[in-house]
Amino acid sequence: MFEFEVIQDLKPNDEILEIIKDYEYTIKDGKIKHLKATNLQLIEPTEYLITYPSTLTILEYKVNEIANKPFYIKEHKQKYNIKEIKQILTKLKI
Repeated sequence: MFEFEVIQDLKPNDEILEIIKDYEYTIKDGKIKHLKATNLQLIEPTEYLITYPSTLTILEYKVNEIANKPFYIKEHKQKYNIKEIKQILTKLKI
């Protein structure tokens, strides 16, 4: 049986929370888990599920310095950085 140990809890991004405060949304906190008896780590992203004014699922991954696009939008099937995410979210208000 696989045993996981939570190494770190990932909290939601404050900048995104400020933009979506007027929307209807749910958030699922992310986690970094370690598979015991191995050196493998599993990253569960922080999930922002916006249901109104539009349906949008944004995943935020904990990434290293090399990757500069930690956000992924399921509906667009594309990666984004924080600046691009802010632009997309502000356009939802219109």
